[in-house]
Amino acid sequence: MTEIERLKIIMERLNFKTQKNFAAGLNIQEGSLSDILRGRIGISNAVRDRLFLKFNVNLEWLEKGTGEPILKKGPVVSETKAGVPYFDISISDMDTLLLEEEKADYFVNYKPFNDCTAYLPVYGDSMYPKYASGEIIAVREVTNLEVLQWGEAYVVMANEKSNHLRSIKLVFEHSNKDKLILRSSNPNFKGDTIIDKASIIGLYIIKGKITRNLI
Repeated sequence: MTEIERLKIIMERLNFKTQKNFAAGLNIQEGSLSDILRGRIGISNAVRDRLFLKFNVNLEWLEKGTGEPILKKGPVVSETKAGVPYFDISISDMDTLLLEEEKADYFVNYKPFNDCTAYLPVYGDSMYPKYASGEIIAVREVTNLEVLQWGEAYVVMANEKSNHLRSIKLVFEHSNKDKLILRSSNPNFKGDTIIDKASIIGLYIIKGKITRNLI
């Protein structure tokens, strides 16, 4: 059975009678869903995220046929402000304004991370295997740069003095208290980045992640 065939089964399991209604539930154009179901385009990460977050679809089953199509429990998603906002955007395209609730795609009510500031998707492999591309991270804003957890992962946003850096990095103490050491967890991304604390315009500690096989 192909992934497209399994997607059609999921549509039936979720009681969507028409492609139009299913596309609306996924917040995509009906034509885009038609192209997916006809095999003209693949299922994007954004669509996979919505299947998982909005409908508790087991993405392991969708991709490989492993387990059950629908998970028994998981995050609850709504378009009302009930929970933590999810922003479907690459970190490299972020600025602080994009974390305003009014610009959220939807809200995720998931008790372990309800004290967080936002959910964000992971793109790229610089933090693999700690955070893999396609996973969703829960982040909480840090306002005091003098109290950091060394060795933990943060979303770092810097100004023009640090080349507008937007990245997930492990943060380590520098011998100069006015600087920070940033490091990838993927050994293929070698070398440290040193930035001034003063150049940071946004810092978010990663409290956890939602993996595709969350039960």
